[in-house]
Amino acid sequence: MTAMNTPYYPLLRVGLTGGIGSGKSAVARYLSEHGAHIIDTDALAHQITAPGGLAMPAIRESFGDDFIDSSGALNRTKMRELVFSNPAALARLEAITHPLIRRLTEEAAMQAIAFNPSYVVFMIPLLFESGDWHGHEPKKLDVIVVVDCPEEQQIARVMARSGLDRLAVEQIMAQQVNRQERLAHADWVIPNDGDLEHLKRQCNLAHERLLALKNTKNR
Repeated sequence: MTAMNTPYYPLLRVGLTGGIGSGKSAVARYLSEHGAHIIDTDALAHQITAPGGLAMPAIRESFGDDFIDSSGALNRTKMRELVFSNPAALARLEAITHPLIRRLTEEAAMQAIAFNPSYVVFMIPLLFESGDWHGHEPKKLDVIVVVDCPEEQQIARVMARSGLDRLAVEQIMAQQVNRQERLAHADWVIPNDGDLEHLKRQCNLAHERLLALKNTKNR
């Protein structure tokens, strides 16, 4: 199913991304206060790998019981250690999870119409890496917004919130496109190198620009 023939096509489709620790969730929260409908693909990924999640039978079959924790969910720590060092394992995991995430994202986007949102924000941490969203014709997104901050700020924020050490954070960042490539592909950038008030002002400006783009699209 292409973006052009989906029922939610009349909605303005905003792709929101950024490196780990850049502040995507905070930006999404501020935009939701302006009436945006947020679809968090990372939350969907957690949903399908939770106990009883849609991906769990295939993950168990492909990777074995060692990658399932005592609750029946994906053992994220063990899986993260495997895929960092094994590209083939990462490809196997993505072959299981990505189609399910795409399906749930599509369903959520169609349901968004009922809320009459200002626009729909697809929060996609790996927007450029996944190959599902960027570089397609017809476009799946009307605009790509990147939340950006210096890499040292990313590392400090992730270490503070997650308890991961610096090496673990750097390993995660190494799996993502680098900052320069992300910025090169952005339509707009929201800088998040200051305090929350600064970020809120940037989000207010982004909202105004998105409304203007929406009005242009719907003419």
